[in-house]
Amino acid sequence: MKTILITGATGNVGSEVVKALKGKRVNVVAAVTELEKPELHLPADTERVRFVFGEEATYAPAFQGVDAVFLLRPPQISDAKHLINPAIDAMRAAGVRAVTFLSVQGAQSNPLVPHHAIEKHLEHSGLEYTFLRAAFFMQNLSTTHRDDIRLHDDIMIPAGNGRTAFVDVRDLAAVAALTLTGEGHVRQAYELTSAEALTYSEVAQILSEVLRRTIRYPHPNVVQFWERMHERHQAVGYVLVMTALYAVAALGKAGHLTHDTKRLLGRDPLTFRQFAQDFASVWEKAPA
Repeated sequence: MKTILITGATGNVGSEVVKALKGKRVNVVAAVTELEKPELHLPADTERVRFVFGEEATYAPAFQGVDAVFLLRPPQISDAKHLINPAIDAMRAAGVRAVTFLSVQGAQSNPLVPHHAIEKHLEHSGLEYTFLRAAFFMQNLSTTHRDDIRLHDDIMIPAGNGRTAFVDVRDLAAVAALTLTGEGHVRQAYELTSAEALTYSEVAQILSEVLRRTIRYPHPNVVQFWERMHERHQAVGYVLVMTALYAVAALGKAGHLTHDTKRLLGRDPLTFRQFAQDFASVWEKAPA
């Protein structure tokens, strides 16, 4: 039976990939940073192994007996050359055959994002690879920017008036499961989006309608964004990557839509309104 290791298994994306692989004839192993810590996002029977980018002692035990890896760059890691690429080399040395890498839209031509360096390294690694170049996650608004909406009724993202292509993480995970278990995906790059590109003013309008209160998009500049992220105690490297990605949207270059998600899944992608309805409870105001 094929063994698949999921990095980032306890996060929004990785946990959905684990769920998407359940029921398939594969052995799923979740890479976690702490084995003793209970993980509410994972099914109780999920096999786990300790793995930490940058801790080379965790590499060989984690990759032993693994056939394929779902590779996800932790958001706080911006130094791909020293923290991600050596792990890729260790995969190859341990006998891993294939990697599905969660990248971002436009990574192939944007050296400012760490995904660019990871893609280049995978292309020369000797591993079979598949790139999932994902649009902006809808779930970023229910996690990273949740408190902006929940506490301040605003969306503090420096994306200007540009349109952004979104993708629901549940659709992304379903595609990842296909590439990890199916045939015909080697050396392929899929650009995963929903069927609509929205401005953040339109996002705010949809959230206002679903939540039945006014959510504003105040068109923050980069300084205002950094101030809010500083209040959230976010790492500088993480905020730098976010700023680079939002700059692409502000320049009007983040709205490209594709049919890859629909073609691969054989159905329409989930819409932003459906996402907002499904996750409405995370933005509810705390009782006074």
